[in-house]
Amino acid sequence: MTAGVQSESAAIAALEIFEGISASALRDVMAAVRVRALPRGRRVFDQGEPTERAHALLEGAVRISQAGSDGEQVVIRFIGPGEIFGAVAIYTDRRYPADAVTMADSLEASWSQSELYALLEKHPRIGINMIAIVGRRLAELQDRVRELATQRVERRIAHTLLRLLRQFGQPAEAGSTLSLPLRRKDIADITGTRLHSVSRVLAEWERAGLLVSSNQRLTVCSVKDVERIAES
Repeated sequence: MTAGVQSESAAIAALEIFEGISASALRDVMAAVRVRALPRGRRVFDQGEPTERAHALLEGAVRISQAGSDGEQVVIRFIGPGEIFGAVAIYTDRRYPADAVTMADSLEASWSQSELYALLEKHPRIGINMIAIVGRRLAELQDRVRELATQRVERRIAHTLLRLLRQFGQPAEAGSTLSLPLRRKDIADITGTRLHSVSRVLAEWERAGLLVSSNQRLTVCSVKDVERIAES
């Protein structure tokens, strides 16, 4: 087994959906997986497209966004390494409910609908993990709806940055850097506010030394201050 294949195998074994499964279950997972490299800006699937595969991210970042009847795009979630996406649609209306586009060069693993069904039937722990994942994401969505309804813009942005740090934060000399290229429009979309408001708040925080932004890379210099804003 080459070093590249070993690395891919380790990344697949570490996926949240396969946490705690047996060695034999992991062998079945590996026998069915398809792994492919995707460049930045590549569409993984389109909203409304028939669901053919369940996806998981091994490296990189993926933006999940949904278009309304007016064509306006709204960011639903950012997918980081170790997370699944596009899998729930297999159990609903069999069509992807959103667009998935890579935000950076990425490595993706996927399984066909029939392969995923077979894995779930043979290894119930995978299904239990999936239920837990869906539950956590539903709880996060409920938090975001509550924030949108009850909190001012600054708090919503702070909560968003803290969630992104948990997903994509990497230690840096100045604090913690988000490993994904993040546009201010992305933050505006996922916090349900206007781009102007996000730009104003981030500029104020940058002047205050809370964060540094350069080339779509954002470093939070004082996580405690952002936490204070989120809870104030």
